[in-house]
Amino acid sequence: MRKATTCSILALALGLTACGQEQPGKPVARAQIGTATPADKSAASMPTDSASATPSFASEVETSCRSVIYRDVPLTQCLAIPANNKITTALAAGSDAPYRSLTAYAKGHDAATIAFAMSGGWFDDKGHPTGYFVQDSKRLQPLASDAKANSGGVFYGTGDVWEIRTTKDFLANVTKRPEFGIQSGPMLVTNGRIDPVPHGKDAKPEIRSAAGIDDKGRAHFVISNAPVSTEVLARFFATELKVKNALCLDNGTSQLWSPATDRLDTGEPIGPILVVEKRPETPN
Repeated sequence: MRKATTCSILALALGLTACGQEQPGKPVARAQIGTATPADKSAASMPTDSASATPSFASEVETSCRSVIYRDVPLTQCLAIPANNKITTALAAGSDAPYRSLTAYAKGHDAATIAFAMSGGWFDDKGHPTGYFVQDSKRLQPLASDAKANSGGVFYGTGDVWEIRTTKDFLANVTKRPEFGIQSGPMLVTNGRIDPVPHGKDAKPEIRSAAGIDDKGRAHFVISNAPVSTEVLARFFATELKVKNALCLDNGTSQLWSPATDRLDTGEPIGPILVVEKRPETPN
């Protein structure tokens, strides 16, 4: 089965698979996010490497989601912290068909318990995963290991330990099944180094989402609100967030649910969902 993903492109674009293949449909509807306006047109025409937002998620500040501009591209950046959050995957309610939208998922879950949720991972035209997928320690789809999969990776974890590895690294070194896991691609940053720019569709600016793990074990989720190339997105993770490993989650149909900011994206049917839950507060 072909691999599909979850990031909506714009009205003239066709949906791509987790940074991959195309499928027809409507654009994602997003909540409007404020953007910084340069002081003059000459400044606007010169993209900078520095992200214009404060405070930095690479610092000690621990908030949920915020807007940021990097190289003139508006992004939304969300942070998951092991002490405060739990990451899970979702696909369907019990034995029902896949949710196919964050709206459907949100209807059955208490927003007060959710920090944010983002679509991610390879899936087919019915919404079923075509790459590695683990939910509640149950493997629903084995690891894909074809040529395309080898340029991707796996985002997985158990408890408060979350990791991102290349497909080859995961296959060779991970023997214990995690509590959650999704496979997508391409890899953006591997062992602190930006991956080579891919060819074809993955090299073109598109609406994208990605995740990365920093040296404190925190998970950074980023979704673009305008087309962005994998190279620019990779540089944001490597230079601004200082992550050692980052993975593209979706390309073409990426969607975000952020209850705190009243953002609930709609658009093309999606597949797997990454959910960042709030941990219950520990009493004093």
